[in-house]
Amino acid sequence: MNTGQLAELIAAGFFAAGVCAAVYVLFRLARLISAATTMMSDYRDRADLLIDRAQAAVDRAGEQLTRTDAITASMDDVTANMAELSGHVSAMAGLARAISGGFGAPLLRISALAYGVRRATGLRLGTRAAAGTRQPVQVPGPAPGPAIEQHGPSSQHDPSNQHDPSNQHDPSNQHRGARR
Repeated sequence: MNTGQLAELIAAGFFAAGVCAAVYVLFRLARLISAATTMMSDYRDRADLLIDRAQAAVDRAGEQLTRTDAITASMDDVTANMAELSGHVSAMAGLARAISGGFGAPLLRISALAYGVRRATGLRLGTRAAAGTRQPVQVPGPAPGPAIEQHGPSSQHDPSNQHDPSNQHDPSNQHRGARR
């Protein structure tokens, strides 16, 4: 083996070691590129999910703004209606004051007079007009015949009513107003 062949053998050895080192580096580089591709794919999936969630949040916010606009418009209508109602009420309050001032005192006097006349007439006839019930009226003195009856809750227990067989146990008869 001469020196030329020895140099070729050494160069071939170094070349083989260099090719092995290059293959090893390329293999590691391939693993790095594969890991980077996987990471980028996962990142893209997460980014898509994040963008979808952000879009859903934006859509919900848009819906809420639309609802808020509708509520605000409704509140503007309510405010306008309340202002109109307030104007009507204040106009009616003035009219009510004028009516009560002009007609209130005379109507009160007329109603008091009517009540007094009704009360006096009722007392004169022997009824209790204020309570709204009628009591049987006993005629003072030696008047012939039974007592005059008027319908009411106490006419059923009236002893003068006991002699009439149609009135004894008929509760519907007390409302017929049987006068004799």
